[in-house]
Amino acid sequence: MANLLIEIGNTALKAAWSDGMTLGKTFRYQGEKVMDFIFSLTEKEKPEVLVVSSVYPISAYDEERLHGECPRLLILDGRYVELLGARGIPRYLTYDRAASIIACRYLFRDKGCTIVDFGTTLTVDFISDKGEYTGGNISLGCRTRFKALSRYSKVLPLLNIPDDPDITGHTLETSMESGVVSGIMFEIEGYLNLHPENIVVFTGGDAIYFAKRMKNSIFVICNLVLMGLALIADRYVKSIDQ
Repeated sequence: MANLLIEIGNTALKAAWSDGMTLGKTFRYQGEKVMDFIFSLTEKEKPEVLVVSSVYPISAYDEERLHGECPRLLILDGRYVELLGARGIPRYLTYDRAASIIACRYLFRDKGCTIVDFGTTLTVDFISDKGEYTGGNISLGCRTRFKALSRYSKVLPLLNIPDDPDITGHTLETSMESGVVSGIMFEIEGYLNLHPENIVVFTGGDAIYFAKRMKNSIFVICNLVLMGLALIADRYVKSIDQ
C-alpha cells in the first residue's frame, strides 16, 4: 500500500503517491476546495500513511476528517514543530523548506547544498557538508514581484514572466521584465558566490526558467518537497513498525 503526500503551498496544492522514496504520479490543484481535492485522491485507495504539509494551520475539523481517511496521519504545519527540532531544523521554518532540506541531506550526503525555491516567495537555504542548517533568506518570488510593481504603482501594468528578456530594457514593459528577471538572477548569483563549493539545487515552479539562465552547474528537482515528505512518511512507517 502506498503513502500519500500532500503539500499545501501559498498558491497551489501538490500531491503524489509514494512507495518509499519512489514518487508516483503527481497532482496539482489550485482552488478553494482543498479538502475536497484531497478526499478525491483517497476515494479509491486508502494510504498507509497520509502526510499533509501546509503553510497555514489545518483546522481541528479537517484534521479529524483526514484522520478518518487514514489513521496514520501526519499533519505538518505551524502547530506541530517537534519533527523539525528532532532533525536539527529551526522551528521557524515552514515544512516545505524543511522537507527540501531533508531531501537534500538524503540525496547529497556529505555535501554542502544551496537550495533555491522559486515559488510565491523566493527562499534560499544553506546546508553544510555535515548536514547542518546554516541559515537562509526569504524575498519575493518572480510573479509576486510583477504583481507588486503593478499594485503599488499607478502607472505600471501587470506583466507575465517574459520568455527571453534582455539584460536591460528599452521600453516600459521590457524595463520591468528585465528588471525583475535580471534582479533575481543577480540576487541568486550573489548567494551562490557565498558558498561556491556547495551543490546548487533549484526547485519550485520557476526553477527551470531560471536554471536555463544561470552559468553555474545546477540540479533542478521540481518535486524536492514531495521527496522530503516521502522520506518523512517512510521513516514514520519504520518507527511505528519497530
